Amino acid sequence: MSIEALRKSSMMAHLLDALEAGEDIGHYGRLTLAMIARHFISEAELIEYLQKDSDFSETEAKALVQQVQGKDYNPPKRDRILEWQSQQEFPICPNPDDPDACNVYRDLQFPDEVYEHISSYHEQKAG
Repeated sequence: MSIEALRKSSMMAHLLDALEAGEDIGHYGRLTLAMIARHFISEAELIEYLQKDSDFSETEAKALVQQVQGKDYNPPKRDRILEWQSQQEFPICPNPDDPDACNVYRDLQFPDEVYEHISSYHEQKAG
């Protein structure tokens, strides 16, 4: 897995480009990035990217990555990303009017464990 694989999602490319420009992508932008990118890049790379946010320290980046990994968060669905986006200034989803935009499950191939975790969750919820 790599940063190139992550960039297959236009939303993830948008977030990475904004960070590389030193922009503040907001709390939910950072959370979205961490929840998705952890499946594609190393923990050290993820922390390094999060620190490019003009408003985020190394300590905060490490804490966010530990939280996301500790709780084993699944990548967020499109509707959750749009809900989060409405709560901050930075646009996480650059094209929210496109119904296919920002659907990371359509744009990216996650490790099998992610799909198994989601399936297991839905089975428990239905049970």
